[in-house]
This record gives sequence, C-alpha cells and structure tokens, in this order.
Amino acid sequence: MGSILTQEQKIEIVKRGFSRRSLARFGALMGAGAALPFYNEPAMAQLSNLGRLPPGAVKINANENPMGPCPEALEAIRSVASQGGRYLYEETFDFSKTLADQEGLKPNYVMAFPGSSEPLHRSVLAFTSPSKPFIMGDPGYEAGQRAAAFIGSKVIRVPLTKTYAHDVKAMAAASPDAGLIYICNPNNPSGTITPKADIEWLVANKPAGSILLIDEAYIHLSSEPFSTNLVAQDKDVIILRTFSKLYGMAGLRAGAAIGRPDLLAKIQAYGAGALPVTGMVGAHASLKSKNLVPERRKIIGDIREDVFEWMSKKGYTFVPSVSNKFMVDVKRPGQEVVKAMAVQSVYIGRVWPAWPTYVRVSVGTREEMAKFKVAFEKVMA
Repeated sequence: MGSILTQEQKIEIVKRGFSRRSLARFGALMGAGAALPFYNEPAMAQLSNLGRLPPGAVKINANENPMGPCPEALEAIRSVASQGGRYLYEETFDFSKTLADQEGLKPNYVMAFPGSSEPLHRSVLAFTSPSKPFIMGDPGYEAGQRAAAFIGSKVIRVPLTKTYAHDVKAMAAASPDAGLIYICNPNNPSGTITPKADIEWLVANKPAGSILLIDEAYIHLSSEPFSTNLVAQDKDVIILRTFSKLYGMAGLRAGAAIGRPDLLAKIQAYGAGALPVTGMVGAHASLKSKNLVPERRKIIGDIREDVFEWMSKKGYTFVPSVSNKFMVDVKRPGQEVVKAMAVQSVYIGRVWPAWPTYVRVSVGTREEMAKFKVAFEKVMA
C-alpha cells in the first residue's frame, strides 16, 4: 500500500531532520496503519500474547481487568450492536463531550481514540525527530520508545528514583532539544506514582518547545489527582486516558487524548477514520456510572494489598504499587520464573531490561491470586 502522507506533512518531516529513509517509513506507516510493529495496542501486546491457554489457567500478565465492562456499558453495547452497519459519529462526539464536561474543559480539548496507545504513537510521530528526542522513565511502557526508534528518533531512558517515581529533574536535563517527555502515572510496569508536584515542576522547567505526554491509563486505580488542570491552563501537555484498565474494556477499544486544540490538531493529522461504536457507547456509559470508579478501585486495591501482605510475610521483595500490577524481585533472571510459573499454568508478565530480576504480575480475581500464591511459593522454593 502506498503512502498517504500529504505534501505538507512531507515538508514538515523534512524540516524536522528526517532522512529519506525515515520519510519512506512515515509513508509506510500512514499507508499500512495497523500492520506496522508498533502502531496499535494489540501489536504492543504481542509481548504478552499467550495464545490459547489450558483450562483453568490463570492469566495475570497483561494488566487486564477480569471484571470486564460494567452493566451499564454492556447494556449500551447490546443496544447499539444492531446498528453496527452505521458509523454513528454522533456517539463519539457525545462521549468526548461528556469526558470534557467531567474534566471542566471545552469539547475541543478532547479527542477520542480506540484506546490510548494510538494517540501515544501519534504524539511520537508529531513531536519527535532525530534532533528532538523521546524521553521516558526506565523501566517504563515500551510502546512510545518503539515508535520513536521505528521512525529514527533518539530515545533517552532516565532511571526511576529510589522511590520509583519519574526523576523529573533528570528528565528535564536529559536533552535541551527534547521533543516529547513521557510520564506514565501510575507507571507501567512498577505501578508507582510520580507526585503531582513533580509533574507541575517538570511543566514549569522542561526544555522550551517540548511537550509533556502524561499517560493516565492507570490513574483511576489510585487516589492521586488528575493532571487535567494543566491542560485547562493551556500548558504544553497532552494527557492520555483509556478504558482498558479499571473500566474493563481492553478488547473493546476506547480512550482519549486531552490537550490544547492546537496540540491535538498535530496528532490528528496522522490518521483518520470512524471509531468502534461499541467502544464509544460503552465508554460513555461507564463515564456516567457514578460509583464505578471508587467501587472497582477498592475491589482491586483490596486484592492487591492482600497479596502484598502475604508476600511480606513470606519475605519476598516487591515494589509497593497503587495500580493493578506490581513488580517482584525474584533474585534471579526473571524470565526463568516466568517460564516456571507457566509450567504451573499461571501466566505472569514480562521482564524489563532495566530490572532483569523483576517480573511483573497483574492483579486478577481473588481466586486467581490464590492460585498465584501457591504457584509462586512453589517456584521460589
């Protein structure tokens, strides 16, 4: 499939210092879309793809929510499914308006997407280049760095602090020409928080011209404040939201980018098309469910803290998370434990190069985590 880059986009890419090879990759990206290795969240999830699992297997490797969509979302999805032959753009507009209203923003400050990985990738395309690096915490969610590497942008990884927060001062100093500074909060994979005061400091002290991309995929699982006030102040900030985590809609694909209209316009240029109407109505119904967030936050938090209490009693070392996943130091190459757990039909997450002896574990149901405890103790014996 050929390139669908506009002439204006080609000129902008050349201005930003990309080579002819990079230009060809941009063309391939825009023409091939989801066929590319980084372009969508399912592609990123190949690292967590296990295929068909045996009966009774425990799948706690991909930060999914086993509770699935809330009843209100399911009813909305059932009602609209028969109209799936229509694009129903109005459902996307209604979802965006409700989210904007809840955040105290004008509707044009919210742009709907099928999940949050797509606007993450588009932001990398729009704001990074060989001379404008992508800066991220380490360990951190890898999708942005894969996108940057694919188009030839430099990636700078900054280790987390001793409290497992993003080191905002080191990130601000990483490059005077930074294009995009990425903070996932709570962080993936560590599940830890970067304090709001640190984020505000970074906004005030980041390199001129750079954009701060705040991924709030897991923010509803914590009691931390949102960062949308920075968008309301028209700062150089884009916030990502998804309904894949607390809302239990990973397979239905719904999310949004929140930012100044001029910033959203830059990422809008890198794609087009209608959004899945089932995801849009499900997300909209979820937003209107008043008690959903606090109820699910408590359910997931109670299960997580029960596991932490057990691990502490057993003497295991873990990173204190406020999210739906956590990192455990297994004191040996992590991949060995991942494989050994799979033998026990318990499938846990992957290993990050920055922390080679740590494995990521997602929080499942109480029954699943009970099976995890049995298998983990056996493997670690």
